[in-house]
Amino acid sequence: MTHSKRHHLKRLAACGLLAATALLSGGLAQAQATKLKWAHVYETSEPYHTESVWAAEEIKKRTNGKFDIQVFPASTLGKETDINQGMQLGTVDMIISGPSFAARSYPRLGIAYYPFIFRDGDHLLAYSKSDVFQEMVNEFRQKTGIQITAYTYYGARHTTAQKPFKDCAGMKGLKIRVPDVPAYTATPRACGANPTPIAFAEVYLALQNGTVEAQENPLTTIEAKKFYEVQKAIMLTGHIVDGLTTQIAPHIWNKLSDAEKKIFTDVTREAAARASDAIKKRESELVGDFRKRGLQIVDVDRESFRKAVLDKSPLTSMGFTQSDYDRIQAAK
Repeated sequence: MTHSKRHHLKRLAACGLLAATALLSGGLAQAQATKLKWAHVYETSEPYHTESVWAAEEIKKRTNGKFDIQVFPASTLGKETDINQGMQLGTVDMIISGPSFAARSYPRLGIAYYPFIFRDGDHLLAYSKSDVFQEMVNEFRQKTGIQITAYTYYGARHTTAQKPFKDCAGMKGLKIRVPDVPAYTATPRACGANPTPIAFAEVYLALQNGTVEAQENPLTTIEAKKFYEVQKAIMLTGHIVDGLTTQIAPHIWNKLSDAEKKIFTDVTREAAARASDAIKKRESELVGDFRKRGLQIVDVDRESFRKAVLDKSPLTSMGFTQSDYDRIQAAK
């Protein structure tokens, strides 16, 4: 074999080796792209969804494509109970959900739903950065393996109905849809109403066909879910100032490096802060918007509701402690 032939074969072999290496590294990069499912029950128009989509892209970017996250909105992977269970079953990797569902396995978190515990959205967000909440996050993770990374302001819950009322007594006998959680039923029960749990995705139809006469949700949800189309009055009860948590399943969180955990936490917190700002802004505009749509807006005697709850469903009767309550009140 001539020298030039040998040289040519060596060059071919080198090119082949380079091509094989490129293919191999490309295959490894593809194999490393971990696909994750992020589920929630909110509409695609809501900030909880739009900011989750942003966060999914941002996590992908900051981890150099290692995590490919798809967001599933509007109960497409199941109702809120289903997606919470999915975190333990491994069918869902991330969720945005009210901590009342997490409180089923770790009851201490449920105190955030005790009526009138938060003064407003800023107080709730101060609580989300407090030592007492961090304690709960750590204990919840120790018990379930699930990591809560962020807290989003969901809004002050107000009551809609076919007939207006002005105080707690006016709620008597009202058949009202509430989530299937004790803290949500506390206010209507204290006022003699008939709280009826119905899945979130089914509320519009239940109001439309008269299964229930009323429901309670933040103004932004009343808008997004179009409840204003099937209700005539909004009572500004503001009985619960509500929030949502971003949670990561144990089968994902435990495999993340410290650097990746920081990325997931930082990005989801940034998304939560932006969604909270958007909700606060829209909330302030909606009373006027609903009036223009012909709904009756009623400023109620909120103190009558608060007194009834304290009297008939005191904090300790629901398994919460005065110590947690006092620490939450002190959060600034």
